[in-house]
Amino acid sequence: MPGELILLVDDEPNILQLARMYLEREGYRVAAVGDGRAALDEIARLRPALVVLDIMLPEFDGLEVCRRLRAEDNSILILMLTARDDDIDKIVGLEMGADDYLTKPFNPRELVARVKALLRRGDRAAKPASTPLHLGEITIDPGSREVTIEGVGVDLRTQEFELLLSLVEHKGLVLSREQLLQLAWGYDFAGQTRTVDVHIGQLRKKLEGSSLRIETVTGVGYKLLID
Repeated sequence: MPGELILLVDDEPNILQLARMYLEREGYRVAAVGDGRAALDEIARLRPALVVLDIMLPEFDGLEVCRRLRAEDNSILILMLTARDDDIDKIVGLEMGADDYLTKPFNPRELVARVKALLRRGDRAAKPASTPLHLGEITIDPGSREVTIEGVGVDLRTQEFELLLSLVEHKGLVLSREQLLQLAWGYDFAGQTRTVDVHIGQLRKKLEGSSLRIETVTGVGYKLLID
C-alpha cells in the first residue's frame, strides 16, 4: 500500500533513479543502496516492507543476500531482478525464498505492478481464514497456509501455495498464464508470464504421487485435474 518503505538494491544508478521515480509517484517511500552488504545493513536498520534486489551486485550477490535473510527467518518481501531469463530457474529451483522476479530490461510500470501485488498479498493473508479444502487425499488450509497429502505436510513456498489455491478454486477449468498471474500473483498489469511456467514445474514436483494433476493445455494454459 502507498506509504510503505521500499528498498532498492542495484549497482546501476539509472535503474535506481528510474525505479525510485515510478515508485515515489505511487506514494511509496524509497531508499536505495548499491551492494549486497549495504542491503543487509539497511534491511536490519530500516525494516522496509519490500526489497527490490538485483542478482548481480558487489560484495554479496542478490542470491546470497536472499539466502542470508531467509536463514534468519526474515520474511521481508523480495522482488528479485535478473538480467537473464535463465536465472529464473535458479531463483525458483534452488528455493532461494524470493517472492517474485523481474527480468531486465523491464517496464517500470510492471515493476510498480509487481510491488503492489506483493504488498496486497500480505493484506490478503491477514483476512479471515477460509474453510480447509479437501480433494482426495489432499487438504489445503488457506488459514494456516498448509497443504498435506495423507496427513503429511507438503513444503510449499508462498507463491506455490497461491498458485495451487487458484488452480484448486478453478479445478477443471483451463486458465491462461495471464489469468494465473491475476489470480495467484494479483497483477493488474499483463507482464512476463514465464514465472507461471517455472512455478508450475516446481508445484508438479511437490505434488508428485498425489491424485492432483496439473495438465498443460498447449497454446492456452493450465488446468487442475483429480485422478
